[in-house]
Amino acid sequence: MKANQIVFALALLLPCCLLLALATGAVSLSPGEVLAGLRASFDSQDKSQAALIIGHIRLPRVALSAIVGAILAISGATMQGLFRNPLADPSLIGVTAGASVGASFMIVAGGGLISGYAGLTLVSLGAFCGGAVAVIVVYRLATSAHGTSVATMLLAGIAITALAGSVTSLLEFFVDNDMLRRISLWRMGGLDGANYPRLLLASLVGAALLLVLPRYSAALNALLLGESEARHLGIAVERVKTGLIIWVAVGVGTSVALAGTIAFVGLVVPHMVRMLTGPDHRWVLPGSALAGASLLALADALSRILIAPTELPVGVVTAFIGVPFFISLLRHRHQYGMQ
Repeated sequence: MKANQIVFALALLLPCCLLLALATGAVSLSPGEVLAGLRASFDSQDKSQAALIIGHIRLPRVALSAIVGAILAISGATMQGLFRNPLADPSLIGVTAGASVGASFMIVAGGGLISGYAGLTLVSLGAFCGGAVAVIVVYRLATSAHGTSVATMLLAGIAITALAGSVTSLLEFFVDNDMLRRISLWRMGGLDGANYPRLLLASLVGAALLLVLPRYSAALNALLLGESEARHLGIAVERVKTGLIIWVAVGVGTSVALAGTIAFVGLVVPHMVRMLTGPDHRWVLPGSALAGASLLALADALSRILIAPTELPVGVVTAFIGVPFFISLLRHRHQYGMQ
């Protein structure tokens, strides 16, 4: 299949995955009941079971899972193109580890009990601020008078991630069992706190990324040849690198603040799409967004039914999906052009 046909197929697959996710849960609904529930959820006078389940519980959660999956996947595809490394993912710039420190600190300080802006708890706001600080530090370490070094950024990201992990572990050492459990659950990722204010925030950030990042497709294609070659082709390399880092940091920081740490979506999904469409970022970026939305919506549905009525953290489910694929990539690394 051609790349455009694959992206079109992914676009058709997404509504099917969303419908399946809406139908799945403690109370199973047929496709007809889901559609009726969707219509009824916009009618404030309708108090039917389907309207309440879909409108108040599942619709914001499924929509948030799709948007977060799209953000993580398109951010991962962008990082792989920027670093010219098929094993890159959004966490390489330190945003995930920094967010974990911010969230853990706010949990220890009791911020999870206080509502903040747009329905977010102070834990979410702390996570976003922590991720932003980590990215700023990594970027400053990698930037000199000669420009921003991608290799140095990678090393700085690894160092900041290790430091942030140590700080988080230190906080965990001193807290009680209740706080320790809350920190652990947050780091596993989850969408149980989905609501319409959070969905609105995610929609705004997701829409911005989906509009802006594809405009960098030509620059990312040129960067695959190397930075010198990209400059000869007229690409403003430093400006492109700065823009990409900022947009990915905003997207991933928002996603982590809203849903916690969700593993492997930013790594696995771009690989899957790239193997199907080829390396052209004109198709890799939108294809990754569509596939990421479908994958996380299905993973969240699985998290709700695997050990029902208890919910698994969605980050655990994505890790179980991602790890076998990651091992397969390592075993066939020469086939995919990895060293």
